[in-house]
Amino acid sequence: MNSSIKQDSPYDTLSFTVDELGQLMVRDGESLYEDVNPIRLFPLSKPNQWISLVDNQTGKEILCIDDLAKLPDRQRTVMEAELSKREFVPILKRINWVSGNSEPCEWRVETDRGKTSFIVKHEDDVRRLGEHGVLIIDSFGIRYFIPDRNQLDSYSRRIVEWYV
Repeated sequence: MNSSIKQDSPYDTLSFTVDELGQLMVRDGESLYEDVNPIRLFPLSKPNQWISLVDNQTGKEILCIDDLAKLPDRQRTVMEAELSKREFVPILKRINWVSGNSEPCEWRVETDRGKTSFIVKHEDDVRRLGEHGVLIIDSFGIRYFIPDRNQLDSYSRRIVEWYV
């Protein structure tokens, strides 16, 4: 096989820019889409795969990127920056206190973004994610992620394992 032959990527005609209002613009060949919202379809299990680009004006998907690694470096950098602006999933590091063992209950925790407290309305709001991960959804819908519950201190691990 001749290594000098360049294979075309399905994303070669794409370009991403951010306008002066901070809105993502997508050019696909001759088509220009303004005010586009990138959405990770599997934000925790496959964060760099299956990114949907949605036109905020119509609410319709423009296209879906199957893997960020397939984008040219500059385009991938713009897309990763835009995705990080739209996401808020604190990493839970420690559980300091839980108000009780029946729901709703208050949790006081430490995250990678500092200390906070929240209400867990139902035991189903604490979910196993993969082999060791845990996702906690508070009463406002904010998601807290524990990548590996085995890395928690014994008190925190005991609380989480009671739920999962």
